[in-house]
Amino acid sequence: MSNHPKPRITRHTPPVFPIACWVLASIAFLQSLVAGLALANRFEATRQVRVLVKEVTKWVMVPAPAKPAASAEAIVAHPPTDSSVAGVSAPSALAVLPPPSPLPTPAMADPRSEQLLTEARQARVAGDMGLAIVKLEEARGRSPEEPNIQFELGLVHEAMGVFDTATEYYEKVFQMGVSGAGLLYGRAAEKLRDGFESEVLLGKLALGRVRIFNDPHDEAGQRVVLTIPVQKAPGVDIELKDLTLSVEFFNRSTRDGIVPLEDTSWVTEKWTSERFEWVDGEETLRMTYVIPKLDQATEHLFGERSYYGQVVSLLYNGELLDVQAWPRDLAARSRQKVVTTPDSPRVPEFLDKDSLPPNFDPNLPMVLPPR
Repeated sequence: MSNHPKPRITRHTPPVFPIACWVLASIAFLQSLVAGLALANRFEATRQVRVLVKEVTKWVMVPAPAKPAASAEAIVAHPPTDSSVAGVSAPSALAVLPPPSPLPTPAMADPRSEQLLTEARQARVAGDMGLAIVKLEEARGRSPEEPNIQFELGLVHEAMGVFDTATEYYEKVFQMGVSGAGLLYGRAAEKLRDGFESEVLLGKLALGRVRIFNDPHDEAGQRVVLTIPVQKAPGVDIELKDLTLSVEFFNRSTRDGIVPLEDTSWVTEKWTSERFEWVDGEETLRMTYVIPKLDQATEHLFGERSYYGQVVSLLYNGELLDVQAWPRDLAARSRQKVVTTPDSPRVPEFLDKDSLPPNFDPNLPMVLPPR
């Protein structure tokens, strides 16, 4: 038997761990490569210029051509059709849009302030500016930021000729803007833009002494002739179309007492001057009032009527400047407020037949004898 050692058989085990690391590294490299290619493609796509075409509807105000008055009723506003919305309307078609809604006057939240404002407006129209200011100050105490009250205060001070104070109130309304003042914003802006060029005629245009001729035995019935002088201060320009004289007659009825005249056909009027030249600062209006005779049956049914008095009102451009009532108790019955001044003759002069010119005809432009 040989003593040589037996040969050792050695088995080589493959390097598993390094191989696994290499495989994982390869997978990670491939994933990084794919992600890089994806990012490169997305970046390349963002560099392309994309044009987006979008149709936008735009409304255009097209002025309507001038047309004769006879065809004005033929213009009808129609809602836009589908073709006009898409911009494919016919070239000859004109879109007539409805007019915008006017701005409303802001409503008042406090009913008492609204009532005071109404009373102040009535006092301003009647010429009582003191009462109007008292009412407005009370209303402003309740509603200090109310645009209606601020604007009315501007109107009152403008009528009084205190233009600086009126401007301050109009400025307050203007600062409120459209959202706060509504329609009054535009009116206040016009006042501030145009200023106050109109002349205040209160105290510069007044009624003179009314003269009354009462003939209860006229053939047509009871005839009353009034001569009403209107006096103008020197340097004051008067537009005849803006001058208004109104007379409210009152009758005494045996059935109804003192009642205002309802049938205006009993009254005729005529200015004594053919041309208004204001000679000596005065023009005269003559009014003739005839109460027709009634038969006994009608008189028994409706009562006997006779002339009682009248209220004469002088207005210019819608503003009440002077009022005279005779008898004086008619001041409480009249729709107008009587304006009194200490130096004005308020008692009328009563005439008789001897003071009238011979063959006097109230329908002719004759001037009664001077006072």
